[in-house]
Amino acid sequence: MTASERRDLRNGLLFTSPWILGATVFLVGPILFSLYASFCDYSVLRRPEWIGLSNYTDLMSDEVFWKALANTLVFASLSIPIGLVVSLGLAFLLNTGVRGMTVFRTIFFLPSLVPMVALAIIWLWIFNGENGVLNYFVTSAFGLLGLKVTPPGWLTDPAWSKPALVMMSAWTVGHAIVIYLASLQDVPVHLYEAAELDGASYLQRLRYVTIPSISPVILFNLIMGIIGTLQTFAVPYVISPSGAPARSIYFLAMYLYDNAFPYLRMGYACAMAWILFILILLLTLLALKVSSRHVHYGGM
Repeated sequence: MTASERRDLRNGLLFTSPWILGATVFLVGPILFSLYASFCDYSVLRRPEWIGLSNYTDLMSDEVFWKALANTLVFASLSIPIGLVVSLGLAFLLNTGVRGMTVFRTIFFLPSLVPMVALAIIWLWIFNGENGVLNYFVTSAFGLLGLKVTPPGWLTDPAWSKPALVMMSAWTVGHAIVIYLASLQDVPVHLYEAAELDGASYLQRLRYVTIPSISPVILFNLIMGIIGTLQTFAVPYVISPSGAPARSIYFLAMYLYDNAFPYLRMGYACAMAWILFILILLLTLLALKVSSRHVHYGGM
């Protein structure tokens, strides 16, 4: 290494040292400590005491843990595909050349700017089973057809509570729409022109040109959906910290939080966090493996 290269390396390390120091102290350090704490009886108020795999074996026989995990997976299996379809469909609509499209794009993105707590409070009012807006419109719509229906209690009915949360999550797809819009506008025009010369219909151009061209973006939004949905916390916790009714909306992140802070079982919560991390990692690797034959990268 020449003197100039050593000087560049020294200056580079000097300028990046604040980030390296911050990442080590506030990111890598806590991650490693949480792994250690997951093998300890640790309540935050006293020193960790090594207990081996006890936290993990206790989780295997914890009914609440399995209930929270099942709720999380069911919610993710509904929310992720619906979110992908809704965001992609809206992106197609917002990618047309209709006059005033900028206003429509702004309208659809605005819900994503609403804080999660405020969003939960708004939807609590919308889903109110007695005087909520949604049930009012449902009753009125069927009334116009001469039918009398009894709308569900939504957040007070275990059968409808998770679908209600899925509807809420579909409300905040603005960021995914923006990413899809950018990718749709980046599809090479000559591919569409070639398809039109070959007599391809709109659906054929969609299937053979548009979808393959934006497939890396679809995969990206899928992985972001897996990571975000499995860590769902704020909205259900504001709606019902106990996961009522019948713990139907009690998710894994909520049980993790309850163990870490209200119950002061930090070691137990750390074990749960690592299980959640491994679950997200496995699902992400599965998505990458399954999509390897269906995702097309330009120039590859």
